[in-house]
Amino acid sequence: MAGNLTRDEAAERSRLLTVHTYSVDLDLTAGPDTFRSTTVAQFACAQAGATTFAELTGATVLEAFLNDTPLEADGGRIPLPGLRGENTFRVVADVAYSHTGQGLHRFVDPVDERVYLHSQFATADAQRMFACFDQPDLKARYAFTVTAPADWEVVSNAPATAVEDVEGGRRWTFAPTDVLSTYLAAIVAGPYHVVQGEYRGDPLGTGEIVVPLRALCRRSLAPHFDAEEILDVTRRGLDFFQAAFGMAYPFGKYDQAFVPEFNLGAMENPGCVTFTETYVFRSRVTDAEHERRASTILHEMSHMWFGDLVTMQWWDDLWLNESFATYAAAISQAGATRWSDAWGTFADSAKARAYRQDQLSTTHPIAADITDIRSMEVNFDAITYQKGASVLKQLVATIGTETFLSALRRYFARHAWGTATLDDLLTALTEETGRDMTGWSAQWLETTGPNTLRAEFTLSDGLFSSFAVVQTAPDEHPTLRSHRIAIGLYDDREGVLTRRHRVELEVSGERTEVPELVGLARGDLVLVNDDDLTYAKVRLDETSLQTVLTSIGRIGDPLAQAVCWTIVWDLVRDAELSPARYAEVVLGGVASVTNASVRRTLLAQVVTAVKQYLPAPSRSAALERLAAGLLDRAAAAQPGSPEQLGLARAFVASATSAQQLAVLEELVLADAPVTSTGPVASTGPVVADGGPLAGLVVDTDVRWSVLRRLVVTGRAGQEQIDAELRRDPTDKGKVQAAWCRAAIPTAEAKAQAWQSFAAGEQPLNAQAAALEGFFAAEHTELVERWAPAYFEVLSAVADVWPSERTQAFAKFAYPSAHAEADLPALTQQYLTQAEPPAWLRRLVLEGRDEVVRARQILARG
Repeated sequence: MAGNLTRDEAAERSRLLTVHTYSVDLDLTAGPDTFRSTTVAQFACAQAGATTFAELTGATVLEAFLNDTPLEADGGRIPLPGLRGENTFRVVADVAYSHTGQGLHRFVDPVDERVYLHSQFATADAQRMFACFDQPDLKARYAFTVTAPADWEVVSNAPATAVEDVEGGRRWTFAPTDVLSTYLAAIVAGPYHVVQGEYRGDPLGTGEIVVPLRALCRRSLAPHFDAEEILDVTRRGLDFFQAAFGMAYPFGKYDQAFVPEFNLGAMENPGCVTFTETYVFRSRVTDAEHERRASTILHEMSHMWFGDLVTMQWWDDLWLNESFATYAAAISQAGATRWSDAWGTFADSAKARAYRQDQLSTTHPIAADITDIRSMEVNFDAITYQKGASVLKQLVATIGTETFLSALRRYFARHAWGTATLDDLLTALTEETGRDMTGWSAQWLETTGPNTLRAEFTLSDGLFSSFAVVQTAPDEHPTLRSHRIAIGLYDDREGVLTRRHRVELEVSGERTEVPELVGLARGDLVLVNDDDLTYAKVRLDETSLQTVLTSIGRIGDPLAQAVCWTIVWDLVRDAELSPARYAEVVLGGVASVTNASVRRTLLAQVVTAVKQYLPAPSRSAALERLAAGLLDRAAAAQPGSPEQLGLARAFVASATSAQQLAVLEELVLADAPVTSTGPVASTGPVVADGGPLAGLVVDTDVRWSVLRRLVVTGRAGQEQIDAELRRDPTDKGKVQAAWCRAAIPTAEAKAQAWQSFAAGEQPLNAQAAALEGFFAAEHTELVERWAPAYFEVLSAVADVWPSERTQAFAKFAYPSAHAEADLPALTQQYLTQAEPPAWLRRLVLEGRDEVVRARQILARG
């Protein structure tokens, strides 16, 4: 984020200006540090003589003119005084390439030293590439011309109309774009590998629609690029969304570029979507990773309508973009792809993140009050994405899918190519449903905190003689909401827990009677929020809870099982179920989970539970038991299968005993000479041909995960890290090596790592990885001394580092819950003395909240 524009400043500038066009000329041949940017903007002003400003950050301004009058400008805000009815400003500048992911990011591939560029402008970083009015409601058309090396591919939002040879390279001229917000303009440039494709279909029944498709990645990753699956998901998504929204894809072509060092999962630039390279699988992965990539592709595609065609007026309504896209990804994935159980993934994975975020002291309404850009940046969180999507699912359960989609069609038609607010969406919903939706908004979008629902009933001879749903809310967030829910009654039928009866109803207030269930048999499981219709925590009656804890693997419906897994994890997080018991439940039920994403989430959670939520005296033994159980299940899985891979990953992360660590050493030494300290350099992946993990492909990512565990446990060190980095000298290998170096269990290694963090020397992705290794749960005593240093570093750098680096440090360097220091007291002392801005205060408080919660769980034992 470059500047810190306030909402009031944006509103005043929007009152004055109508921006027509930007003509942007970029010369990318000037060298490794800067590029030449020339901008000519045409705009109108509603008030003759008024003054406003444009933005250009990280630049040396060479020329600046307003209506042929020279301007004084040195970057940052460029004053524009004495405006006319119609105006032109022209700025020529040398602009610095970014190395933190914002603006125009430059990356050198360590494999072949080729250079790759990509832009990333959300939320307000277009000003890091060209002079502009950098706010979402001042939409305009863009005409890009780009001079680049002759062997480069250059991609923008619109197609290229001409490519000509010029001195020093080639000049690309792009067609003017449709009307876009500044944060959606895009440039991708470099010697990218390109796969061509095409979409053809008639989803509207009005004639064939043709959309050119391309998928891009850097050349060194081309052998791993499964572009056909990416394009297949893209075609399915275009079919689904065009039919659902009643409107053809509005931006002509559809390019998708997988770019290096991307600092988000993806970005919805129309016609030029960018993705993290994590989605180019250089090693074997489970189907969970394929599902996640497909979800991201569909999430960004839905933005073409909700966000790009119709854009929020200001960042208060970011949820209009992100909640909708998260919901749309799930409904399209379930309806149009092979991941038909996507709602199970949503129930287990997405909901857990939302409940966690919503119970922090920093929780906020879905429709947030955003006063400036920096406040917005920390709102790209699980409330804006996952909670908002959960609330939309509840809305659809209440009004029906077709009614919801009809309201969206009305909204798109009315606001196409413009901006909109929450009130505009509520108007469309009200018109379509015939119900005033302001009350729904007040309950769900403008309040905070989750409700808790539970069944309360009496029995007579095994039959319900009364049944009610009781709703509670935390004291600090006392709103009781109206929920559309289902209640399922499940019986054991030949070893499978099967739903016998379902009732759907609306509950509101503290207590809602359910007469439809009176007289029915209780059964083995009473599941409130069956089918996961609403956003609420759920507590089970004692009999149902015991059924889940002992027999969750026998629940036949994958969605019902996913809902129960979420309930059980929430019990752990609320210190109502011991982490050790949770490990038993996971080991007993994980083999029955058919959804690869749910299985991945469970395995990650169970390792976290044992490592972070058990006190030190019992942790090692519990971790050894968990690893033994995971190894047994991996051994029982089909050799070489994705299921074996997922279980093996979890085993690697938890291996503790000498015997278990020996299994790891055998994996990485299978194709290398044996040494006394660990793995050494060798070539190529191998397949384990014996032992409990026979059939496992030991590829690059498996080798790094094994080495990480061996380093943490003191079985490998710098020599082995260097050897593995020689095997994998890629950027991803460097990040893994940074993790390992910070995880070496010596005081000297920890001190060196901390000095690197405090100096801000590493790329952001490497620093985040290294901080994870630094705070390995096994190293509590080694890192204890650095707890006070965290606050000292923050005090020193908050006004010095770019905000994105400060944010990363604030989030990932907060001390471990296992530290003996009084972290709440240190936190309060820092907040009182340093008086950090609100966005930084929030990140520090969230670190404290997680530690407080973890310590409550630790106290339970």
